[in-house]
Amino acid sequence: MTDSDAFELDELWVDFHSVVNMTSHELGAWLRTISAGEESEQPPDSAGSEQGRGVLAILRKRRMDLTDDDLELMSDVVDTVRAEREAGPRVEVPDPTWRYRLMCLGHDPLRAQT
Repeated sequence: MTDSDAFELDELWVDFHSVVNMTSHELGAWLRTISAGEESEQPPDSAGSEQGRGVLAILRKRRMDLTDDDLELMSDVVDTVRAEREAGPRVEVPDPTWRYRLMCLGHDPLRAQT
């Protein structure tokens, strides 16, 4: 890994953890909650979207254990959350659908930005 690659990884790590403001425990609970139906509930390992499960897996990893797929997902999540925040509701209490969509990526817009 070159110094440039290391710098980019460090920057992505910081950016990802600044937009993902939910803990792994909170995100896991949220993914299980939204996947539960009246009649059944998905097993914890398959609860939520593939992207949400990927974010959860990354939150449980050390930086040195990240894969290329993890890095791609991290970049996508950072870009998505930032774009959604810029285009999203500007009211005190945002639209629940918008909020829940962001929470599936580990970002709760009701929490203070870092």
